[in-house]
Amino acid sequence: QVHLVESGGGLVQAGESLRLSCTASGSIFRIEDMGWHRQAPGKQRELVAIITRSGTPTLADSVKGRFTISRDNGKNTVYLQMNSLKPEDTGVYYCNARIKPNSSNYFQSYWVQGTQVTVSS
Repeated sequence: QVHLVESGGGLVQAGESLRLSCTASGSIFRIEDMGWHRQAPGKQRELVAIITRSGTPTLADSVKGRFTISRDNGKNTVYLQMNSLKPEDTGVYYCNARIKPNSSNYFQSYWVQGTQVTVSS
């Protein structure tokens, strides 16, 4: 089995920072893309940032210059450093990873239940 566990959400004031982390564990053969999506109340889930296995990041325009995504392949972990947070960054943040388990010939998309990030003005 494969598990994703994320941590780091919370309540902060505008302008402050948070770091999210997400670690994959279990019977893993290989991990490709890892990333974060978020969903604000009443809105659709949107991509925040994604990073390839080789370390190439893609960030949503709304977070460029403020958020940084990185990963440690040795630890099967992806990080989202969020600086200069704004109230509009509030939402549930979901870690996602494309993983090939040892038990399968195919990559599958894994998600976690999400962590709440609340930015007060």
